[in-house]
Amino acid sequence: MKVIDHAELSRLVERVFAAAGSAPEEAEIVAGHLVEANLRGHDSHGIGLIANYLRNLAGGKATANEKGHVVSDSGSMIVYDGARGWGQIVAREATLLGIAKAKETGVAVVALRNAHHIGRVGTYGEMCAAAGLVSISFVNITDQRPAVAPWRGRDARFGTNPVTVAIPGPTPDRPIIADMATSRIAMGKVRVARNKGEKIAPGTLLDAEGQPATDPNVMYRRPRGALLTFAEHKGYALAFICEILAGAVTGSGTMRPERQDAESVTNGMLLVVIDPARLAEPGWLNDEIRAMTDYVTASPPRQAGEPVLIPGDPERLMRARRIAEGVPIDDETWREFAVAARGVNVLVEA
Repeated sequence: MKVIDHAELSRLVERVFAAAGSAPEEAEIVAGHLVEANLRGHDSHGIGLIANYLRNLAGGKATANEKGHVVSDSGSMIVYDGARGWGQIVAREATLLGIAKAKETGVAVVALRNAHHIGRVGTYGEMCAAAGLVSISFVNITDQRPAVAPWRGRDARFGTNPVTVAIPGPTPDRPIIADMATSRIAMGKVRVARNKGEKIAPGTLLDAEGQPATDPNVMYRRPRGALLTFAEHKGYALAFICEILAGAVTGSGTMRPERQDAESVTNGMLLVVIDPARLAEPGWLNDEIRAMTDYVTASPPRQAGEPVLIPGDPERLMRARRIAEGVPIDDETWREFAVAARGVNVLVEA
């Protein structure tokens, strides 16, 4: 396990994207997003993605220095085409438009289509909450093999399809952020477990025959295994809704057979942004949020040293810890990153 200072890691990743063709601002944004995911404990969405990203770039399935464009703007409803730009760039642009429109009209609905992988979706919720807004995001994925089995099914039929809800919190630096895959774990966490040589918890995976499995390698073989949804039929229902809202309603496309196995990734996202000041008096609303937070977190902990938290707290605590102690990167992930970096003539010690 390698441990590296987050600032040093950010500079290194920024150099890699600049060498791959990104303008300085783009390289900084993409690198910052990936390293921030590692800082917050979401290693599945951190620098371990870079090798795949650069393969997609070389194969013409992602485009550097592409911000996307507005397809239509009809009042509070916007359709935004990512034009295969880095997802961290085009989703950010779409979110900024949603924030501006919600401040203007009270609500915005943004349909993002044709984006390369947008990364940790909580980032965009955090942007909205920092602007004093509420947001709800539904995301789906196409152009790769499906990874998640439907309830009662034995093979994969859709992606991990995350849902994110973000609300301004009791203090400006403590927004309420629920950012979760509808599968029991994100596919990236399977990759991390494989790289570390670890098993997956029982009740999470099926092998290619539809039998329970704990070996993460079942997701990297042909025929492929499948992840299960969280909460059984309830998680499946939410995953299916994500597929329709983010894939069909946005115009991005659903995980139909003809949109699978392209060894790439396309994300669709339906983003709803709401100005809560149009619904409740701001002072009263803030008091309600603070009071409810205090009430909930005052519940006596079941385990000593494990107090009740609000959504978003675990990531903030992990971020503070990793800023102080460094970001741990498993050896295989670091090796893959080093090989990818050398492919764009950036020397990284393996």
